[in-house]
Amino acid sequence: MTGGASVDGVLVQWGERLFYPGNRIVKTTPMPRLSGSISQRAKGIRRQIHATVTLRAPQVMVKVTGGGRGMAAIAAHFRYISKNGQRTIEDDRGVEHEGKDALHDLVDQWRYGGSLIGEASHRREAFNIMLSMPHGTNPQAVKGAAREFAQAALAGHRWVMVLHDHQANPHVHLSVRAESMSGQRLNPRKADLQRWRETFAEKLRDRGIQAEATRQFVRCANRSHAALWRIKAKDEDRLRTIGADVKTGIAYELSRRDALTAWAHVVTALEHSDDRQDRELGKNARRFLNDSPYVQEAFQRLQRERAVAARPEPRSIAIPERSRERSGPELER
Repeated sequence: MTGGASVDGVLVQWGERLFYPGNRIVKTTPMPRLSGSISQRAKGIRRQIHATVTLRAPQVMVKVTGGGRGMAAIAAHFRYISKNGQRTIEDDRGVEHEGKDALHDLVDQWRYGGSLIGEASHRREAFNIMLSMPHGTNPQAVKGAAREFAQAALAGHRWVMVLHDHQANPHVHLSVRAESMSGQRLNPRKADLQRWRETFAEKLRDRGIQAEATRQFVRCANRSHAALWRIKAKDEDRLRTIGADVKTGIAYELSRRDALTAWAHVVTALEHSDDRQDRELGKNARRFLNDSPYVQEAFQRLQRERAVAARPEPRSIAIPERSRERSGPELER
């Protein structure tokens, strides 16, 4: 392929399918990353590919872990994330709460701060979110980025956050009141969750931390994140069964195959570009994909299938008729 324009066209056509599928969230303007000329959009795709396959930047995790259906459940979550008041809780106003008495005051603020939240409710009155980075990331950078994420993504809502840095991965537990101060209710969907991941990654990069929010299927990854109840049970040494840590199923297979189809167009365009940096990026992308969990898993499966197909057919054994001769003396009648 010759000419930068044709390479840029392929990157925009197939790269945006990879990195920005279903990108538009209802009632929001189109994301700036998708605006501009073809060359500007292709530049953004190149940055995403470079971060994913060359830098192999750590991936952020933003996960909705549940939500309180009433003040009893919300208060229980506050006690859990604060270790019953032992850890400092920071709220959306920047006020820090510590100790059991402060925890009780915070619960009352949420109960009466807007529409009354009863002890039990038929709907979610709060959403619990966990923001996490891999082991070795500066915990205070994670906390600062989480604070800026909440200020940007959850503006108008009451929220609290607690940093947990005593486990393998530094992470922040964030709980947000579902009803905003203006009466609008939060109802996060999959596209919103992805945008939250991207916002958190941006806030980390602003602090000098390499971080990306690339979807698992783009990276041909197969990891299955543990449910919150499993995490809690493991922390408290109550976990009795080990859940599957890899994904399976038809949806998993189809999403990875679709991603590989898009990657094939992108890699081919880069490897046949006139630009040396493009060709190097294409080579790195091919290496990254060959090393990915899904491709390795598919390769091993293919090897097993070939080994079975190469096995020789078992020969049929001719069983002779029973001989009339006897090895021992016949019994007398």
